[in-house]
Amino acid sequence: MVKLIHTLADHGDDVNCCAFSFSLLATCSLDKTVRLYSLSDFTELPHSPLKFHTYAVHCCCFSPSGHILASCSTDGTTVLWNTENGQTLAVMEQPSGSPVRVCQFSPDSTCLASGAADGTVVLWNAQSYKLYRCGSVKDGSLVACAFSPNGSFFVTGSSCGDLTVWDDKMRCLHSEKAHDLGITCCDFSSQPVSDGEQGLQFFRLASCGQDCQVKIWVVSFTRIFARSTEDHLKQFTEDWSEEDVSTWLCAQGLKDLVGIFKMNNIDGKELLNLTKESLAADLQIESLGLRSKVLRKIEELRTRVKSLSSEIPDEFICPITRELMKDPVIASDGYSYEKEAMENWISTKKRTSPMTNLVLPSVVLTPNRTLKMAIDRWLELHQK
Repeated sequence: MVKLIHTLADHGDDVNCCAFSFSLLATCSLDKTVRLYSLSDFTELPHSPLKFHTYAVHCCCFSPSGHILASCSTDGTTVLWNTENGQTLAVMEQPSGSPVRVCQFSPDSTCLASGAADGTVVLWNAQSYKLYRCGSVKDGSLVACAFSPNGSFFVTGSSCGDLTVWDDKMRCLHSEKAHDLGITCCDFSSQPVSDGEQGLQFFRLASCGQDCQVKIWVVSFTRIFARSTEDHLKQFTEDWSEEDVSTWLCAQGLKDLVGIFKMNNIDGKELLNLTKESLAADLQIESLGLRSKVLRKIEELRTRVKSLSSEIPDEFICPITRELMKDPVIASDGYSYEKEAMENWISTKKRTSPMTNLVLPSVVLTPNRTLKMAIDRWLELHQK
């Protein structure tokens, strides 16, 4: 049975999004406002509507606790609101200034993702309200976003139809064309799926698009190893256990070889030392095609390990361009930036800090020679 119980008609223009918390309903509109309603009787709260945005509001979402509401707008900002009194907690400006189309909290409320019309996606620290990481897709506007239930990665969908998976360091884990005419929404199932034999966990993801299709995906990042921090780098190589190797084999579509590898006690160190000769003579893998596939996957793993080991340190990356700094300077907010990027920011952003969104006490930029020398030393080591 379906029965209409209430109709709300307070907005003065198209309503773009609605979201529930445990006690409230939030809506946002082209009329630049966000409205809050009590679920008990659908009356509008005394401090509603929430007004700050200067252009259309595209998306709104509650933090898991329901105490904070996020809204994002064509004006290039994502605003955090206190749902109890309607006060503005933070105004987070997209670094590019592009219209923000979608925002989403992580399951533990520590991060907020915002996606913009120019393809940039930002991870904000939802406690300090500071920019944490920034990335971008090649084409299209970002119009959809969803975090995995465990919060270890999240997915964005673009108007060009690309589905992109990111880890918590804003590294692109996977990207592919999912819908020919653009993605409209995506979401994870809250319940993981287990592989009974290997005990692996997978997450189901649904995406829908303007191609009239809904696609269901199974997502597991054991194959790119969600242990992506530098503290776990060794676990990509010699420190792998035999069980880690088995997990890797399954993720590469080589499940049938698990028994053979276990029988020969192949751990991480042994895996990286395998050759076509040892695969044939020691492991007795007779199929030439299968041996070639295993070697190809091992070489991909070696390449990835090498890439991770030479990853650019965060402190060498400009928060604005997300590229290695060539001429770092210190701004009056205490952060270091690429000189040209910061000069452009100051000239177009009315003296606000890219990291805090607060007004800069001064526009003086001081060369960071210590950081410059550290970057030069790092380049000498990694460009040999």
